[in-house]
Amino acid sequence: MEFAKELLILLVRIITILPLLLLVTLFMGKRSIGELPVFDFLIFLSLGAVVGADIADPNIEHIHTAVAIILIGILQKVISKWKIRNRSVGKKLTFEPTVVMSDGKFIIENMKKIQYSIDNVLMMLRQKDVFDTSVVKMAIIEANGNLSVLRKPSKSPVSKEDMNIYNKPPELSYPLIVEGKLYTDVLEYLNLNESWLNEMLKKLSITNMDKVFFASVDYENNLQVTLKTDKINKLPRVYH
Repeated sequence: MEFAKELLILLVRIITILPLLLLVTLFMGKRSIGELPVFDFLIFLSLGAVVGADIADPNIEHIHTAVAIILIGILQKVISKWKIRNRSVGKKLTFEPTVVMSDGKFIIENMKKIQYSIDNVLMMLRQKDVFDTSVVKMAIIEANGNLSVLRKPSKSPVSKEDMNIYNKPPELSYPLIVEGKLYTDVLEYLNLNESWLNEMLKKLSITNMDKVFFASVDYENNLQVTLKTDKINKLPRVYH
């Protein structure tokens, strides 16, 4: 009997609290759901913690949970409007966009600042249908962690009919050297060998493979290299 009573109380809590959570989320707006910058992420984290505690612990006063959810929603709405009116406030409450690639080369210093690895960036490029780093004019990690990519003008997508091309090789390159480590299986797959690679590196005045941060090769045996010591010309700062 006691168990059935506790189950009923739990059910009532869920039925009453979830619609309230839905209303507050809709009140906060679509932006909070779609972008999830740092402050909004913390807001949703707090809402989850409050609701979870209320459902799991019957000793917590239900009305206190409801009031907390409403106050958190109002706080988020006030801060969001404040951020719109005052850009300096918005900058302090989130991350700045960070340029991680320029003209096909990785900007190692910026990647280290935001703790993104080569693998992270390559994965995000693939999600943007970019499989060849040489086509990237600029790549930016946005404040919400997403990647924005600007292709080089000559590499912008066009239809085959527009160019009257039907057998163009795909824009695809394979990671060949990552942080000084050579992937020999890639060489074998493309019917290449280390002698070819050493010759290509020599043409670029690279005598030590350990100095290579990232190198890729495409179907036409074009080699794209970023050195650990590469210094990209100072880029203009990217703002929100």
